[in-house]
Amino acid sequence: MFKRLLPDQIVNTVYDIDLDEWSAQGVRGIITDLDNTLVSARTPLATPELIQWLDRVHDRGFKVVILSNNNSRRVAKFAEPLGLPYIPAARKPAGAAFRQALQQLGLAPQQVVVVGDQLMTDVLGGHRAGLKAILVTPIARSEEGWRTRINRVIEKVALSRLRKQGLWPKDKGGR
Repeated sequence: MFKRLLPDQIVNTVYDIDLDEWSAQGVRGIITDLDNTLVSARTPLATPELIQWLDRVHDRGFKVVILSNNNSRRVAKFAEPLGLPYIPAARKPAGAAFRQALQQLGLAPQQVVVVGDQLMTDVLGGHRAGLKAILVTPIARSEEGWRTRINRVIEKVALSRLRKQGLWPKDKGGR
């Protein structure tokens, strides 16, 4: 199970993702988390920097869908002004929402990468669905809800085991 928690790439922010590298690997779609991945949990709308990044993503031919465990009101308020499809209340890491996101993208699993800030929801859920996963450093941990805080405790235990097995470098991912 712990190996399913290993992301395929670790970056500080979405802006650090090498889109050309992923495109060269045949990736054409991105399933992204919202809170603490694209913006902080208390940021209701996309920042200008994020809008520019999304423009670059689309210009390179990637399709994007937001997959969030947050409620419909929060996710819709963020995604609709951007014209992005979204799936709220996703219950990640359960596979149904990842399959729904793949359907919305119209792509095969090998053509899609998941981007998120949590091992227990984004990385594990993506890998269970047969997807590659990119882990980003959380934007603002101080704004995390109680469920995420519980996941972070579990994540800490998992990271300790992965480090003991020599699978996770001590200086990776701000964790």
